[in-house]
Amino acid sequence: MASFIPRKGPGGKRVWQAHVRRRGYPAQVKTFDAKADAEAWARKLEGEMDRGVFASRAEGDNTTLAEALARYRKEVSSQKRGAAQEASVITALTNSPLGRQTLGSLQGKVLALYRDALLSEGYSPITIKRRFAILSHLYKIAAQEWGMGELVNPVPRVSIPRVQNARDRRLVDNERDIIVSAAQVYGGEIGPLITWAIETAMRRGEIAAMRWEHLDRKARVLLLPETKNGAPRRVPLSVPALAVLDALPRRMGHAAHDVDGRVWGMRPDSISQAFERVCKAAGIEGLTFHDLRHEATSRLFEKGLNPMQVAAITGHKTLQMLKRYTHLRAEDLVGMLG
Repeated sequence: MASFIPRKGPGGKRVWQAHVRRRGYPAQVKTFDAKADAEAWARKLEGEMDRGVFASRAEGDNTTLAEALARYRKEVSSQKRGAAQEASVITALTNSPLGRQTLGSLQGKVLALYRDALLSEGYSPITIKRRFAILSHLYKIAAQEWGMGELVNPVPRVSIPRVQNARDRRLVDNERDIIVSAAQVYGGEIGPLITWAIETAMRRGEIAAMRWEHLDRKARVLLLPETKNGAPRRVPLSVPALAVLDALPRRMGHAAHDVDGRVWGMRPDSISQAFERVCKAAGIEGLTFHDLRHEATSRLFEKGLNPMQVAAITGHKTLQMLKRYTHLRAEDLVGMLG
């Protein structure tokens, strides 16, 4: 039989400590604010013991989220390509009020309060989604690989604000010429990078990671051995794209990144920062470097390529994702109607 003992909790408030002891099973103890919750917990455990499906909750109840996150960072996150970006998310979760909670005690209502607090502080839905995605994966790993199969993942029980990050910004009028001219004044690699992005529809990270040994000039193809979706991709190169590469030695000289095989000497974040400065100098608002991928994808369709051909170039795996990056102008479609 289970026993329930009243105790003095934080602030002098009475709490209830539930004890479940059954021959052949380790003793189970857990504290609740309400006696009814303690009784429900005890009945559940006793029912599992009766059916022979009981699994000890001791490890999950004794492991804080901060401790689990430290292990997750070392064993799981460190193996991902985006480990550096994920590290900041893990740090934020560790330092949050959730970090002091044990895995077994973290409930959906606690996550809901955390979500609401983030929203009130001005955090975006995508930030909340990223944090909750890591939490959910941590619970999956703990249950499947760390011997905590009894854990219940609380994340699916919490609604996450819908992320509204769709963009339809394209270059209008003579914006391309204005930006390229401003980039030439700014100097460095950003000018050629802008042209390259528009001609290839490559992601910023893919561009920054380009290496000379992956270029096949004869076939006019660039190999991308690692991409965002995990599959390698071969990008066909237009004549203007090849002209960008052909001009690099004359423009850049024998830079350090030429020696180690890298095509460009800028990191992804540096590319975005330089592009922002160029746009500001050119007086162009509401345009990001990533919008150039939207622009390039839309131009491929306007050249007459079909969805399969465009996806082979851009690396989109689904038609829905490709559609998000395609913004065709009605004015450009008139001539195709006859």
